[in-house]
Amino acid sequence: MMMRDTRAGELRLLVLALVVAVAAVTSVGFLADRVGRALERDAGQMLGADLLLDADEPIAADFFDAARERGLEVSRTWQFPSMASVGDAAQLVSLKAVEPGYPLRGSLKVADDPYTGGADTRDIPAAGTVWADAQLLALLGIEVGDTIGLGDSRLRVTRVITYEPDRGMQFVNVAPRVMMRADDLPATGLIATGSRIGYALLAAGEPDAVTSYSQWLNEHLQRGQKLATVASGRPEVQRTMDRAQRFLSLVALLAVLISAVAVALAAGRFMTRHRDGIAIMRCLGAVQQQVTRMLLLEFTLVGLFASAVGGLLGFAVHQGLVLALGNLIDTQLPAPSAIPALQGLVTGVLLLLGFAWPALAQLRHVPPARVLRRDADMVRARSAIGYALGAVGFALLIAWFAGDVRLGAVVAGGFLGAFGAFALVAWLCVLGLARLRGLVTGMPTLRFALAGVVRRRAATITQVCALAIGLMALLLLTMTRTDLVAGWQRTLPPDAPNRFLINIQPDQRQAVQDFLSAHDLNNVTLWPMIRGRLIAVDGRPIGPDDYEDPRAKRLVDREFNLSYGENLPAANQIEQGRWLNPDAPEVSLESGLAESLHLAVGDVLTFDIAGQQVEVTVASTRSVDWDSMQVNFFAVLSPSALEGMPQSWITSFHLPPEQATLPRELVRQFPNLTVFDVGSILNQLQSVLDQVITAVQVLFIFTLAAGILVLAAALTATRDERIREAAVLRSLGATRRQLARTQRLEVLAVGGLAGLLAAAGASAIGWALSVYVFDFQITLSLWPWLVGIGVGMLAAWGGAALALRGVLRTPPLLTLREA
Repeated sequence: MMMRDTRAGELRLLVLALVVAVAAVTSVGFLADRVGRALERDAGQMLGADLLLDADEPIAADFFDAARERGLEVSRTWQFPSMASVGDAAQLVSLKAVEPGYPLRGSLKVADDPYTGGADTRDIPAAGTVWADAQLLALLGIEVGDTIGLGDSRLRVTRVITYEPDRGMQFVNVAPRVMMRADDLPATGLIATGSRIGYALLAAGEPDAVTSYSQWLNEHLQRGQKLATVASGRPEVQRTMDRAQRFLSLVALLAVLISAVAVALAAGRFMTRHRDGIAIMRCLGAVQQQVTRMLLLEFTLVGLFASAVGGLLGFAVHQGLVLALGNLIDTQLPAPSAIPALQGLVTGVLLLLGFAWPALAQLRHVPPARVLRRDADMVRARSAIGYALGAVGFALLIAWFAGDVRLGAVVAGGFLGAFGAFALVAWLCVLGLARLRGLVTGMPTLRFALAGVVRRRAATITQVCALAIGLMALLLLTMTRTDLVAGWQRTLPPDAPNRFLINIQPDQRQAVQDFLSAHDLNNVTLWPMIRGRLIAVDGRPIGPDDYEDPRAKRLVDREFNLSYGENLPAANQIEQGRWLNPDAPEVSLESGLAESLHLAVGDVLTFDIAGQQVEVTVASTRSVDWDSMQVNFFAVLSPSALEGMPQSWITSFHLPPEQATLPRELVRQFPNLTVFDVGSILNQLQSVLDQVITAVQVLFIFTLAAGILVLAAALTATRDERIREAAVLRSLGATRRQLARTQRLEVLAVGGLAGLLAAAGASAIGWALSVYVFDFQITLSLWPWLVGIGVGMLAAWGGAALALRGVLRTPPLLTLREA
């Protein structure tokens, strides 16, 4: 029976729908599995140790003593941004100072020339030398052996770093690495008041000793210190991959959900076409159990075959995803495991059981009397129960694949919500076409096409909804890349700051201001920056344990960048209260910070600044336009509260293209300053975003394919009806050409309506994202509507070519005789 159904094409759409769903699931599964196991494998190397303690202040000696008492090896690192210069050229670098023994786990790879393989080494740079990324050599136009300036020191580049274990997977390198010996760091003069330095203690040894030391650290951790272990290896990388994997999973789930509709439609048609055959088998003595076993075995074989093909296709696609993300995944991935293949197999089986078997199960209840009576069978209650059980099983599959019950519920609910909205609009449009049909006279082809759309109302609505969902996903992705990005760019005026200047010392403030003014940068405001911690509210000490919100915990557990000034910053607006009294100890808080920490106007806050406690009263809350690229602060205090505190200064300014060499002159005159080129950083992030979107687009092909399959399945469900209609019309004088034009107009109308709905949905979601998520306005353009309608018609035409091929070639006499 399976071979006969295969030859007759009865299983084609069912198999294709399963293949698309399984391929979408396994492609994401293989990628997530390999990257996840790579993170586990390289966790120790990604830390450079078995345990890592990060701090924003120098780590006390007793932390090192406690590690050595347990027999652990220890090492220290210092890491911060700085400027490297060669002649007139200057470049922002990520400077790292290390001690002998670094790294404690894994090894560095260095080369004598840029862009060569490199060799493992357990050494660190010799005194008076540095190692650097090949990227830095290219940016500065130097070679190995040349000298670069770092602060007050001149150091020779002797090796090229090709691999740094605790640098992780290099998802986004904001600046190239320069590594130096810790003994050479004091001579550079780069460590000063207000310097943003990350201190790290690395420890390695026997597992029991590491565990003991980890417990000791957890009991003695101070504010600003964070503990990382092999189990948590580089959480920022893990979070990035988790988010990427979750987003890719959502795309795959959309393809699976649409494919489920195709499976259900294909199974329904299979049931309708096999009722007579099963009735004859029942007349010849087949019992229900035999019919059940036959159908179960046939569709088990179909499910296994489709899942195997889908798994192979998913494996091939995941290799394409790895290539698309090649610059983001800079590590050797382990070999694929069988778990994603098993997940794909379970997906195929659950799809079949959840959405095909309830329809197929009705065949076992076909009575032998159907041979004589062609009455339509009613859906039995047991079939309804089967659909319910299948839906529950599929919901469990969604939760398992999404990794989150809530996320699975949101995906399924969003899918059903969009499907319902599209169905309602499609139904209203069909009613409108019914009225329009009566107004069309003298155009029989168009009238017959409209009649077909209206007469097959349920099938038309199903076709429109399925195709619209797939197109909406594609349009939304495209809009995100164009309209939303353009809208974000429009929030920045042409003269918006594109350079940030930090680490200006108090005695350099006037000299830096004069330097900028001398180069026609006159409207530059320097702001003081003081590091301080919030330790009490209204005299009550506070800590992370006093808050449940993760953001509030992080805010309380970190140092703030405080500032002071007599005037309200330009990109700020008072929401509650009034601006500061310069002579009173007051503070103005960013409204989001105040909301997270449950602070209000009138509260008395106590800050710990370099060991001194400063009490200030909240005078106001402010809204801050962070997109302005101006210097902004969470907390701005009265000048009288902070003027005597240790501080550095910061500013931002717009550097015209014709003054591109200005930062080089500035850093040469003030070597301790750090200049951030925000434009180049945003360009790097945009490059990363483009690569991720390229990978996601590969998966959206599955979504569109699933939508076309649903359209094809819905069209196939009306195939027999169309054959009979064509036979009747041809017997009444209609030509094949007229019927072909009628069929073409009908499917193009369905595709155009689906594209229109998809464009409307994508535009609505894009607008909502811009207003409620990205907080800017976009100008809705015409292109999504034109593209949506055009692609919808093309997809509908493709689905009709797949499903209705041969309808008009069936001889009318044969059809009328069978009727």
